[in-house]
Amino acid sequence: MPGISQPQKKFLITLFSTILLAYGKSNFTNLSRYSYLSEKTYRRHFLKSFNFPQFNQYFLKEALNPEHTVIAVIDCSFLIKIGKKTDGKAYFYNGVAGKSEQGLEISVISIVEIETRLSSSLSVQQTPSRPQINAVKKLPQKPKNCWSKKSCKKPDSQSSKPDITRVDDYAQHLKNTHSFFPNSVRYLVADGYYYRSKFWDGVRELNLDFIGKLRVDANLRYLYTGEQKKLGAPRKYDGKFDSNDLSRLKFVKNLNPGVSLYTLVVWSCCLNCQISLACISEVQANGKIKNTLLFSTDINLMPEQIVEYYQDRFQIEFIFRDAKQFTGLSDCQARHLPRLDFHFNASLVALNLAKHEFSSCHSSAKSFVFSLAFYNPHSAPSTVTRDS
Repeated sequence: MPGISQPQKKFLITLFSTILLAYGKSNFTNLSRYSYLSEKTYRRHFLKSFNFPQFNQYFLKEALNPEHTVIAVIDCSFLIKIGKKTDGKAYFYNGVAGKSEQGLEISVISIVEIETRLSSSLSVQQTPSRPQINAVKKLPQKPKNCWSKKSCKKPDSQSSKPDITRVDDYAQHLKNTHSFFPNSVRYLVADGYYYRSKFWDGVRELNLDFIGKLRVDANLRYLYTGEQKKLGAPRKYDGKFDSNDLSRLKFVKNLNPGVSLYTLVVWSCCLNCQISLACISEVQANGKIKNTLLFSTDINLMPEQIVEYYQDRFQIEFIFRDAKQFTGLSDCQARHLPRLDFHFNASLVALNLAKHEFSSCHSSAKSFVFSLAFYNPHSAPSTVTRDS
């Protein structure tokens, strides 16, 4: 990899192997115990810049099979962080607690191989904190000498809103990382939170198609396919979409007993474009029917592929699980943004290397299932300890 000095190369080799070897937290103090480097050396090198997305790009060229289908996945993860002086600390949604809590949040973009269902992180970015807007606002008082409606101007409601939201940060993260994508990536998959017009605008600028999940009450329109009148503008829509009425959808097949798949091309009022629906209708134990709506902006994509690609999106959750449990994703002692960014990237890169080493040794005909709990770092030949 060009642009890396020999001392930094030596440090990174030691760092990645030590993260996988060390017991306990992956902080500066504990990393120095399991390597020949001092705590001060770790702190100093964590301030130096390193192009981790480019490193992951070179790694993916060696790890991915060029004949396999790959997709890009974006998602966020909450990290617990105690301290008042940490950069970027704010209220973020914690999925484990089911509410917003103080801590850090990272946005991760990964590449998933469909055939093997292996996910490798490509880029990670810390979500910056934003100024909070008071939920309760005082009503503006009427001026004393206000005799006409023209002289009484309404307060500017837009002045209290931030110009840039967190969705803009996620879209900008995608734009900054797109140049490192494998050339065969056509689809970006995300959960229902990213179903927003401003995020879709960023995806469309990169010539990517978007696959995600819809709310049951999403604002959709049926497309009009009947005969047009001779006068007036042509009719575009044929009423609002009803997720409980599947009579107008096309039946595809039964995925499982009691689980059916339907599809239809509709108009999305949020994205302002046509989308292909993949509706999964499931009969629950109590007799009620639960409908799950998945979509793709590529209307030519088969509904079975929409379901498969969205299911493979959950592979990024295993990255968060293994990184938090085994490579110290949330163990950083630093408070400043450069060191935090270096730590997050180093944790995910170490996980990528361990996953690739483990998968390359897999020779069984059974499907490969990876967890860092089964990885034995002591057998790695590149491990560097204090005794060596």
